[in-house]
Amino acid sequence: MRSSLFALVALALPLIAADIPTPKPTKPDEPMAKAYSAEKAAEYLDGVGIGWTRDRSCITCHTNMPYLTARPLLKGDGWKEVREFLEKDVAKWQTGGKPRGDAYVVATAFALAFNDAQQTGKLHDATRAALDKMWDVQAKDGAWNWLKCEWPPLEHDDYYGATLAALAVGYAPGDYAKTEKAQAGLKKLKAYFAKVSAPDLHHRAMLLWASTKVPGLMTADERAKTVASLKAKQRKDGGWSLPSLGAYKRRDAEKTPNDPNAESDGYGTGFVAYVLLTAGEKPNDDTIGNAVKWLKANQRESGRWYTRSLNNDKAHYIANAGTAFCVLALHEAKAK
Repeated sequence: MRSSLFALVALALPLIAADIPTPKPTKPDEPMAKAYSAEKAAEYLDGVGIGWTRDRSCITCHTNMPYLTARPLLKGDGWKEVREFLEKDVAKWQTGGKPRGDAYVVATAFALAFNDAQQTGKLHDATRAALDKMWDVQAKDGAWNWLKCEWPPLEHDDYYGATLAALAVGYAPGDYAKTEKAQAGLKKLKAYFAKVSAPDLHHRAMLLWASTKVPGLMTADERAKTVASLKAKQRKDGGWSLPSLGAYKRRDAEKTPNDPNAESDGYGTGFVAYVLLTAGEKPNDDTIGNAVKWLKANQRESGRWYTRSLNNDKAHYIANAGTAFCVLALHEAKAK
């Protein structure tokens, strides 16, 4: 009865109808902003996050999933449209509809759980339903059948999906992690991490982040070594580059290699700085202070932070996730 009522209410929720500007294509030569602007960051994130939701009617790891974590930290409530879309989608699952795939379920559960923890501190019925569904589609090995699009670092292997699932249950408010269903799923998930090592530093950082929310995923020594490895990759300008966090093969026609010594970028810097902060680094630490300086100096005129795709140069969607992490990092560092 509760599920049926929840489905009816969710389906009746109106979407926000505000017009949003469409950002210009992501280009490496876009001029830098004269000064950091939270307003421009919000405008850009709305353009890609709400735009993706309206145009594609799905959730994706590189755009509207991270959008729902970062956009509420800035002025304006356009993010509620994406939230309401996800709630409606989960309601459809409750009435016999099928999710687009296992990865879709995990991404939805993470986005809703993070948003619940950030906004209300209470577990929404839609979030609980998404989390419960997440365990229903968990594979026998403890992971999930993830998207294998060859779009690293987010959509190319099962390990990323496993870390995202750990974060979803870790962020879920209301002691959800202590429920019988979650405990059974976490047992399998922890067994997966015990058997399967992170393939690269990016995924070790994801596990480090998850370990701050779910006890038992890393030992104190493993956490310390991962923090040290991430700090060692910081460049002289205060930033990090995504290609330095793993060995990623490009799929463009020219097959130009990803350079581990490439210049600092938005995703690398925002992601690593945010993970280090969640792992206990302080805003006044030199590592974080230098990262904040880079973030404030490298926003583009559109409001985005540029990150080159690890895959090809047709569309740098990773810049959308990178921009979200930059906002998260600046907020966590209490930067003004």
